Amino acid sequence: MLTYDLTTLSGPVYKRIYELIKRDVETGELTANSKLPSKRAFAKNLGVSVITVENAYGQLVGEGYVYSLPKRGYFVSEMETPKKTRFFSKTPIPSIFPQEAPSADFDFSSNQAEPEHFPFSIWSKLMRETMAFRKHDLLTVPHRFGVDELREAIANHLASFRGMRIDPQQIVVGAGAEYLYGLLIKLLGVDLVYCIENPGYLKIKQIYESAGATCRSAEMDPHGIVVDELKRMNAQVVHISPTHHFPTGITTPVSRRYELLAWANEEEDRFIIEDDYDSEFRLNGRPIPSLQSIDVNEKVVYLNTFSKSLTSTIRISYMALPVRLAKRFYQKLSFYSNAVSTFEQYTLAAFIRRGFFEKHINRMRLHYVKKRAIILKMIEERLPKDRYRIIENDSGLHFLLQLETSLSTKDVIEKLREQKIKIKAISDYDAIAKRNDLRQFIVNYSNLKLEGLEHALDVIRKTIDVQ
Repeated sequence: MLTYDLTTLSGPVYKRIYELIKRDVETGELTANSKLPSKRAFAKNLGVSVITVENAYGQLVGEGYVYSLPKRGYFVSEMETPKKTRFFSKTPIPSIFPQEAPSADFDFSSNQAEPEHFPFSIWSKLMRETMAFRKHDLLTVPHRFGVDELREAIANHLASFRGMRIDPQQIVVGAGAEYLYGLLIKLLGVDLVYCIENPGYLKIKQIYESAGATCRSAEMDPHGIVVDELKRMNAQVVHISPTHHFPTGITTPVSRRYELLAWANEEEDRFIIEDDYDSEFRLNGRPIPSLQSIDVNEKVVYLNTFSKSLTSTIRISYMALPVRLAKRFYQKLSFYSNAVSTFEQYTLAAFIRRGFFEKHINRMRLHYVKKRAIILKMIEERLPKDRYRIIENDSGLHFLLQLETSLSTKDVIEKLREQKIKIKAISDYDAIAKRNDLRQFIVNYSNLKLEGLEHALDVIRKTIDVQ
């Protein structure tokens, strides 16, 4: 008589019986066409009710593990799949993910927003209001470009903050900048030659190449990406951050911007993707006009995200397309559903429309000005004046720390890692790796912990003193 120890599994009794018989069928312990015990006899042997066994058999029949014949009983089905032995294996399955680097006690490279400064009270209030008063809207499929209220709020924000005249119909809301990069490739075409800044944010290159597009890296000079490099590489689409380049911090002057627009105007299928990722945080003076605002020939796609100004976990970004590209997007890609939750879209729309976003930006800008001053003062106090140089401009949330040492950049990074301090260098973002070892390191201060900075700077001082 077939018997099982039902204490080896948890859950309803019928499900335990089902799981045990299923296991034996899959592993071949119960052979094809062999007869199973009658419901009554099996129930008596296991000490359960007949209905419990009947439910287990019914599930097995429904999934094809067992078949029944009128007045003859239940039989094991023939299984076409190979016998499985994984159920009995005690060998642990190796991780499919590569081993992560050891965690650091102090991190100069984190570019996340400080969680304690997120406006939780206002955001939760607006979310409650959204759920209370927009029930119908929340459960209605939004426009594929994003909900109207959010696109209107973004258009108004761009007009007041960046001097951009954008119709809400030109704005596409997406689930993060990387998602929008993918849509742009589909919109512009995978057969074009894309170009990014070098050094630059290498993930952009990975996204373009993973989509099957050709992506090349163009060198920069002190004014930004070199236009002659674009011509030499036969580029058709260039992806740049002219307001505050990462990682060099370069702000592209207006003369170079007009050079770029002239390059784009030479050919019909040339476009510029302006990635304005942290333009809200120009810490001194007025914001520099966007490249899109001086484009009169519909050559610039403007792209921005709320990951710096609010938090990266919201995963809301947007792009403003030239009118002809917006029409092409609608004609070519309108089958895509919008990937951002309507709950968050309506909440963010209210956050912007009612002035909370502007207040938050002003508050955070003041906070970062003070924080940067404290960090620069601590560097001045802890590092010898002849052993470092600060390279910065008045924009963005990072600056460069150039160290004077006989150690290579790689050696500095490794020695600091041994002390559980994480830092990245310009060379980490160099796709060509032909430049001299500049020993320039990136200090992202948006999420830098001041309480551990003195110790980290002391470690840096001792490290660069090593000859």
